[in-house]
Amino acid sequence: MPDWSYKTIFRPLLFRLPSRLARELTLRAMGRLSRLPGGAFVIRTLGHMEPSPLLESRVTALTFPTPVGLSGSLDPEGTAHKAMSQFGFGFMEVGPVTVSSVRSGQPIVREAAAESIVYPAYAENPGLKTAARRIAKPGHTLPQLVRIAPMPGTRGERALEELRLLLARLAEAGAAGFYIDVLRDCEGTEEALALLERIPGAAEAGRPLFLYVPLDYPNEQLERLLERLDRSAWAGIVVGEALPAAGGGVRIGKACKAAALEKLRAIRRVLGPGSSFDRLGSRDVNGFAVKAAGGVHEPQDAVDLMRAGADYVLLHSGLVYAGPGLPKRVNEAVLYEKIRGEPEPLPPSFWKHWGWMCLLGLGMIFGGILAWLVATTTVLLPYDEAYLGMDLEELSRINANLLHFMSHDRITLAGTMISIGILYYQIAANGLQHGLHWSKTALAVSGVVGFSSFFLYLGYGYFDPLHAIAAAALLPMFVLSMRNNPDRPYRKPVNRRNDRVWRLAMWGQLCFVVLGFALAAGGITIAVVGMTQVFVPEDLAFMQVTPAELEAANPHLIPLIAHDRAGFGGALLSDALALLIMALWGLQQGERWQWKTLLVGGAPGFIAGFGVHLGIGYTDFWHLLPALFALALYVAGLILLYPYLMRSPQTQDA
Repeated sequence: MPDWSYKTIFRPLLFRLPSRLARELTLRAMGRLSRLPGGAFVIRTLGHMEPSPLLESRVTALTFPTPVGLSGSLDPEGTAHKAMSQFGFGFMEVGPVTVSSVRSGQPIVREAAAESIVYPAYAENPGLKTAARRIAKPGHTLPQLVRIAPMPGTRGERALEELRLLLARLAEAGAAGFYIDVLRDCEGTEEALALLERIPGAAEAGRPLFLYVPLDYPNEQLERLLERLDRSAWAGIVVGEALPAAGGGVRIGKACKAAALEKLRAIRRVLGPGSSFDRLGSRDVNGFAVKAAGGVHEPQDAVDLMRAGADYVLLHSGLVYAGPGLPKRVNEAVLYEKIRGEPEPLPPSFWKHWGWMCLLGLGMIFGGILAWLVATTTVLLPYDEAYLGMDLEELSRINANLLHFMSHDRITLAGTMISIGILYYQIAANGLQHGLHWSKTALAVSGVVGFSSFFLYLGYGYFDPLHAIAAAALLPMFVLSMRNNPDRPYRKPVNRRNDRVWRLAMWGQLCFVVLGFALAAGGITIAVVGMTQVFVPEDLAFMQVTPAELEAANPHLIPLIAHDRAGFGGALLSDALALLIMALWGLQQGERWQWKTLLVGGAPGFIAGFGVHLGIGYTDFWHLLPALFALALYVAGLILLYPYLMRSPQTQDA
């Protein structure tokens, strides 16, 4: 459920349902998908959430792949933790966990205008036994940090006994560390210190402890507490996510960011100034790690919290309102902040790798133009006529529309070849050259499919020497373009705001993702038809002929047509995969070349397809309907993406 589908389709539908039901449906759907064979791969593929190694950090013995964590109260049952571990998180919070379950029959209230969620109970959770079973079998490898608390209203020795039990049982289950949530029920600094000083001795060695601070905990009291606390026994502090709401509930949402910033300033007044962006080149969080969990709804929120002194952030309501792509967007913004001051590496030589793909793209463009010229004039090449044993005049006598039909296949193939060439050239020059992972994946997948589709030409026993020569000439370029090109981080400013431009872009991205899938399905269908029945009913109606009549006229005629059809299907699939991966993973705000590539790269295919059908009079509505649908997606996608891709993202400097 990436942002382009969540913001446009699923969120409007889910927000029509009661909040508890919507949460349950969403988490169960994600959980079930992640447990299916290949389900985790599908989630990763749709979102491409693999984080940069530059984001990795360590706190004591714990390694966090990214500085973004998932709040435990978003999914208190852990139903979808395996799925959400693919979103770009660096750690998972479990909890709150109490010895016994805490349940509420009251509804969860969604306040959409304020982007907040009101929960009826502060510590609603399924209890120790359920949490221990979940922690023991997480379905992922991320560190699980458990937020533990005494039963509501419990204090003193009873609270300490419950915490000892929670620490022992959950450590045995596999908890990597603990957030100690006890300040809410403590009266004053002295009671809090008396309890906190006894907790480290109850914890298992090697399990780091973090002090959990509710957002409404008084700042002056927090400063006094931190000044007197033996911080050497603690790994860090976690700033909570919730403010009190009417009726004893808590409100989690965008407005909590201001309180979180105030809390971070209070913490830094005691600990000293610090920002995770100051640790460039160091992966160790020395001393007291600071995490903040309040009000991160867009990447800029996370950047603001980290500039104020947080080392890590946790997401909750932001995932509900912004979408599941928020962790990835935050990671991209944080990575940009970390590397923006570094000198850029020297650009690689044209001949090292990316230049070969540019040459391959130019070769495809040249080949497509040449094929278009042939298809609009002689239609057939000399070796085609030799294979058939017939010239153009003899073919025309078989059927008046036969040559028109064959030119229609070849012109659409030519337009697709030009589109592929434009995509390859642009992705190589603007993505592969800079070591962007998505660009290498797009070109590799598309290229492998494209070169493999050459063998589709042999499905009916027809060997095309010109295609064989072209493939033999271009294949070494493809191989050379894929060599020795390690991934490098994206170095330009990234989108940080959930503004109107971004929201429109989600609709535009949806259009191009659907277009990519549709073209891929069309390419597969055309290739399969070309290798099997060759014609669809509309083809035969246009020519007013049957396959038997064509077979009787020349037994080599159908294999030649099948070769054209299968080849076009393979080329269309190759084109679609490059477009699809670019739409899924590659779109970045302010990358004007991407909008121009989508415009110019798609035009030859549509011009060829519609132009030849209108030119030869093959205008059956049902035959053209898929192309009309694709054209509508293409035009709508370009319009909706224009503001996003053609305007640079706004950045807010410190």
